[in-house]
Amino acid sequence: MKIVKLSLLVLVVAFVAIQFIRPERNDHPRSPQTGISALFQVPDSVQNILRTSCYDCHSDSTRYPWYFSVQPAAWFLGGHIRDGKRGLNFDEYAHYRPFQQFGKLAQIERHITEGDMPLSSYLLIHRDAVLSQDQKDVLIAWTKAMRDSLKSRYPLDSLERHRPRGREEGERKTN
Repeated sequence: MKIVKLSLLVLVVAFVAIQFIRPERNDHPRSPQTGISALFQVPDSVQNILRTSCYDCHSDSTRYPWYFSVQPAAWFLGGHIRDGKRGLNFDEYAHYRPFQQFGKLAQIERHITEGDMPLSSYLLIHRDAVLSQDQKDVLIAWTKAMRDSLKSRYPLDSLERHRPRGREEGERKTN
């Protein structure tokens, strides 16, 4: 019985102690000069979808839920936010090179089409972020239009990923 009480005490003390170790909050001021709206026309319908379903993990401004105040949930969320921003940050979009912008638009379309985004773990709590088919169609049409606008400004070969000459994806070297 003493071991159970001691174990519980250790767990409670550890739980209280970790509450003081907090990840950095993702609530930086937005700069209109570096965001995606600085480069592309973002209609209100698209902006609303992005704000509701994407920006918590893919921008410099996260709306934090109440459970962000409890560890280890905040560490879990902080990791998702860091990973999300590393892959795509709408508030830093103007800093991406044109081929990166083009590729990220294609990735957005692919993730939406395949149902990878928003993450299912995010959707468990954020039911308002679930994308309807109409919202998916709006985003896909918008990403295609923005890729077309990039194609009209830059040569297509400068927007595609570069592969070593003579080697196409899936092609094997034969001797």
